[in-house]
Amino acid sequence: MMNQARSAFSNLFSGQSLSYTRFSLARQVDGSNSHVEMKIAADEEENADNTMGSNPANVTKPRRLNSSICYGVIAIIIFFLIGFMIGYLGYCKRAEPKAGCEGESATAPSATEDPEAPEADEFPEAPSYLFWGDLKKILSQKLNTAEFASTIKRLSESPYVPREAGSEKDENLGYFIENRFREFKLSKVWRDEHYVKTQVKASVENSVSIVAGNGTIVSLVEHPKGYVAYSKPATVTGKLVHANFGTITDFENLNSPVDGSLVIVRAGKITFAEKTANAESFNATGVLIYMDQADFPVVEADLPVFGHAHLGTGDPYTPGFPSFNHTQFPPAQSSGLPNIPVQTISRSGAEQLFDPKNMEQLCPGTWKTKSLCKMRSVEGRNVKLTVNNVLKEARILNIFGVIKGFEEPDRYVVVGAQRDAWGTGAAKSGVGTALLLELARIFSDMVLKDGFKPSRSIVFASWSAGEFGAVGATEWLEGYLSTLHLKAFTYINLDKAVLGTSNFKVSASPLLYLLIEKTMQDVKHPISGQSLYQDSNWANKVEKLSYDDAAFPFLAYSGIPALSFCFCEDNDYPYLGTQKDTYEVLVERIPQLDKMARTAAEVAGQLVIRLTLGLELDLDYERYNDKMLSFLKDINQFRTDVKEMGLNLQWLYSARGDFFRATSRLTTDFKNAERTNKIIMREMNDRIMKVEYHFLSPYVSPKDYPFRHIFWGSGSHTLSALLENLELRQKNRAAFNETLLRNQLALTTWTIQGAANALTGDIWDIDNEF
Repeated sequence: MMNQARSAFSNLFSGQSLSYTRFSLARQVDGSNSHVEMKIAADEEENADNTMGSNPANVTKPRRLNSSICYGVIAIIIFFLIGFMIGYLGYCKRAEPKAGCEGESATAPSATEDPEAPEADEFPEAPSYLFWGDLKKILSQKLNTAEFASTIKRLSESPYVPREAGSEKDENLGYFIENRFREFKLSKVWRDEHYVKTQVKASVENSVSIVAGNGTIVSLVEHPKGYVAYSKPATVTGKLVHANFGTITDFENLNSPVDGSLVIVRAGKITFAEKTANAESFNATGVLIYMDQADFPVVEADLPVFGHAHLGTGDPYTPGFPSFNHTQFPPAQSSGLPNIPVQTISRSGAEQLFDPKNMEQLCPGTWKTKSLCKMRSVEGRNVKLTVNNVLKEARILNIFGVIKGFEEPDRYVVVGAQRDAWGTGAAKSGVGTALLLELARIFSDMVLKDGFKPSRSIVFASWSAGEFGAVGATEWLEGYLSTLHLKAFTYINLDKAVLGTSNFKVSASPLLYLLIEKTMQDVKHPISGQSLYQDSNWANKVEKLSYDDAAFPFLAYSGIPALSFCFCEDNDYPYLGTQKDTYEVLVERIPQLDKMARTAAEVAGQLVIRLTLGLELDLDYERYNDKMLSFLKDINQFRTDVKEMGLNLQWLYSARGDFFRATSRLTTDFKNAERTNKIIMREMNDRIMKVEYHFLSPYVSPKDYPFRHIFWGSGSHTLSALLENLELRQKNRAAFNETLLRNQLALTTWTIQGAANALTGDIWDIDNEF
């Protein structure tokens, strides 16, 4: 019919075919479009020349009609044809299917059609366009029929537990997820294979003993059943000092130094890796970690604990590059690996060490411990720690499924969850994996049956080796480092999304704050019935992403906006990283598990819809202005110190001003843009996607400092390190490094200036008023 209509229109213009506009989008490595090919109607030549600024084309002008009657006749004929076509198409739509209306659909299925595809009447006719309200309602209806608790239970049973990374049961679950993605009829399903090094217990057991001053073993405290991966295998002996949670402040507040001593610290507040790194920085020779009864009152006294000590993410023996097969691995290791042994012990083992025969001086009351905590070894009593862990080669699988976008399939939001676990891992990995599967099923249904047409793609990812420090996720990021930040615009982490019912906590990139707030206002708590949005000041309470969070490398390593969220309590979930992390314990602690999981899925689902619905990428790039103002307020407290060194903060203020003007200009450009122009909107979205990436410091090596983000990363290049160095000048001027500070100040200034320039657009748009 369209061919007939085109022919009719052609005849009206003396046999000349109607020209059209065609956009040819050739994909580039950087994600931009190489050129736009346009064929413009001859009678629009002059306007096209003015608009595109191109050279006039030599074309034959159409014959002029010298009478106004001709124009009238043509107009009448056009209107008649349009009316006839509309009426005819409407009749075909309303009437019973007939050969004349069905066209090609009346013929037999072609050989390329899926023989298992459902019959046409299985898919109800969907509206041509679904708005936000429609999609939110459809999502909610489908979530009401999902069975999250039963899925979590299934994942917590044989043949999928225990599923340590690289084990047969980890692979079995990976293949199960891959098959489910295929059953959901996702656009494409695939897997990535990595060869990594993990660390496991050796056949010779680790041990903690009490020894006399002459080295004779007085008593064996225990052979710990748990262990800390990536500990240095070694045997050390020395005095034992309690350092509370092992934070930098805890070590600074100790009355006696820990040089040459072992330290014992409580689990909680910071990761095992951070506790170990802090102890090493204060010259401790080894670390013991236990779960104090004040922090974990329900935990059994002899419960073993698992963790890792790598101050980083990914395979620590392939730092900065992916562990794909056939990669030439140099003899390298991460700078985040500890140089001292570290071991978890049970609470009963810690209480043996605290016995008055072995340790003296009660811990401060401000610590609020309940395990008869003691501060240091008595004279003539030492502790001997032996760690025999060994490295193990492991093949791990990351499983992916994608729903391709209808407008920009090469731009995608990634939704991911850890699959492996040291034991059963119901809360640690079971909840996230169940959410991942249900969301993949629901969104596929929405596309196939309900008419949802996401502008951008949705990638569902199941990671392995998460227990060893987001290894699977980081290796994938390292494998595609040069392009992912240009393609992936958000990562949503589903790990540990349900650990309680009382609080809703979020850790995220500032670019996502506005979307999160809208979602919190839309989603109700399943128990209280109130909106999740209860505190207008919530954004100022957002915590930094943890090293153990798979969202952390997306943000701090790759410069991709990322977020994690959880329903949880004020205290940590007590059984993470233990054999008690089972479905039975989880549902006993959270009887409303199914409702809480459904709400967590609604949060993630609404975020996905908001990020993929329209042409405009709804990321709040202006939010970093607040973060910069907060940083300038902090650094302004040291203006006297800066002045004494012959420096000033003028250029830093100027860089911040340029960033503010760049965001304001982008906002103005958005307001003035033609929202229906896909090319313009894509270009503006790409400018927004560069914001987080350009806060990765270009002045440090990703091998030495993989987390280069100046706000959220780690290392001397970060804003927090700059402030800490200035604080050190006031506390201990002898230890202060002025050369380092000068470099920090200069490179921070130019990193912010570079982000402002990138956000502004092309180089000729930059005013260069710096």
